[in-house]
Amino acid sequence: MYAIRMLVRVAVIAVALPVMAQAQELTLINARIIVGNGDVIDNGSIVVRGGKIAAVSAGKPAQTAGRVIDARGGSLMPGFIDAHRHITLRPDAKTEMQKLLEAGFTTVLSGGGAPEPLVALSRQIDSGQINGPRLIPSGSTVFLANQSPEAARADIRKLAALGVKYTGEMLLTPVPGPSAADMAALTAALDEGAKAGVKVQVHAVSTSAMMAAVDARVPLLVHLPNKDWISREQASKLAASGTRILSAVGTWAPVFGVFADDNKPRARDGKPWPDAITDGVGGGKEAGYAMVNARTVFDAGAIIGVGIDTTYDPQAGLATELRAMNGVLSPRDMMKIIGPYSAAYLDMADQIGTLEAGKQADIVLLPGNPLEGYWNWLKPRLVVKGGKVVVEAMR
Repeated sequence: MYAIRMLVRVAVIAVALPVMAQAQELTLINARIIVGNGDVIDNGSIVVRGGKIAAVSAGKPAQTAGRVIDARGGSLMPGFIDAHRHITLRPDAKTEMQKLLEAGFTTVLSGGGAPEPLVALSRQIDSGQINGPRLIPSGSTVFLANQSPEAARADIRKLAALGVKYTGEMLLTPVPGPSAADMAALTAALDEGAKAGVKVQVHAVSTSAMMAAVDARVPLLVHLPNKDWISREQASKLAASGTRILSAVGTWAPVFGVFADDNKPRARDGKPWPDAITDGVGGGKEAGYAMVNARTVFDAGAIIGVGIDTTYDPQAGLATELRAMNGVLSPRDMMKIIGPYSAAYLDMADQIGTLEAGKQADIVLLPGNPLEGYWNWLKPRLVVKGGKVVVEAMR
């Protein structure tokens, strides 16, 4: 038996021993289990075999497997998903991937950048050379207004040749709205993507751009509009279309204590807030638009996943996103967004996003109750990815 001591102060380190190269058999007991589908087991256990969840039950398991970890009343949540993280490889890939794990992220879709190094990094993680989350590469950012239809098709074919299944964010002109050139390039990309098996992700940060993307049957939108309000009718049309969208609610919310500890608000790139907001509409209103639009879209029944859209410290980025979401969404709502909805954005709802038998054993152990507030999501004591303990809290 091995007990995880719930300490106020811990130092998080990675478990990267050769014995961990393959998925382990694990049993986690005495835990509050946040299943992710709305169900909560106040005192339960999870058994892991072959990298997958074999059983989730109330009380003690009928039969344990492998190493037994006593959660001592802590909470188990599905591994966090960030479907739009800008991977910088700074200061180095190993450090950046480790920090993502320590923040609780077990699956990450890159938010653009040159695809070749991301493909290489993903393979290093999969082979066990680097300890990191499940990394899904995407293509580079593309300004559709500046790209010809032929160039858009060529970019898609290049990604397919590399084995990359997602474009980077393809930007539609937000104000006054997409041009004919935007839409011609987008139409070509969608057609070529359907042929090549590459999913098109579109950056549409105004309602006019969002609705143009919906009308074009774009499958994935990487941001909620933050330039104006989404109406209920527009949100309902988004939901009915099947187009999935990411949150990025905290994208233009002020950031504190990340770039400098001087209590001055900064934008996500460290520049002054709100004056330096890209394509700003004035006064930082983008933060308010994104918050309310998240609630409107969620209430309409659209699939809205998590795309934090940061390059700085993953835990700080998660805190900024959750803090902004917390203004309009309950912890239960937020769990649905970061879990099954984010998994659905990636077409992985049958594999990750909830703690259910048959799913990948992606599990985060938290000391407090995440239902009481997002702040209890921010200090994982244990992270399991695919049945392997990848982060463990020690004295």
